[in-house]
Amino acid sequence: MWPLPAQLSTYWVIVAFSAFLAKQFAADFLLQTSWMAHGKERASGWAAPLFSHTAVHAVATGAIFAAFAPALAWLAGVDFVVHSLIDRGKGMVVRKFELTHAKTLYWWLLGADQTLHHATHLAFAIALAAFLTNHGVS
Repeated sequence: MWPLPAQLSTYWVIVAFSAFLAKQFAADFLLQTSWMAHGKERASGWAAPLFSHTAVHAVATGAIFAAFAPALAWLAGVDFVVHSLIDRGKGMVVRKFELTHAKTLYWWLLGADQTLHHATHLAFAIALAAFLTNHGVS
């Protein structure tokens, strides 16, 4: 995968980032159940809902890498860990400050959460584009 090439394929950056954006929307909104969304923010009993949610993300990330660069499928595990940390951190802040949808800070926190997820996906897209560029896939 490394070193990062001097020039990345613009095509692969766009394809990869688009795939990860679609994955984020599907896994965080379409496939996340109420049990996952509310359960992962609880003080106790949060692990099963959180890890179920982040497993969906990891499987989808693994599928993207498997489709384009199977050698990078291990990054699905990275996605599982990073997404879990981001979401657990958000849940802890929501509880600590008793945030609800009616509070502005809740929406700021949701925006920060989504931005961190997109930043992770940008890194994955660059890794995928670098791998494909380095391996002569155009």
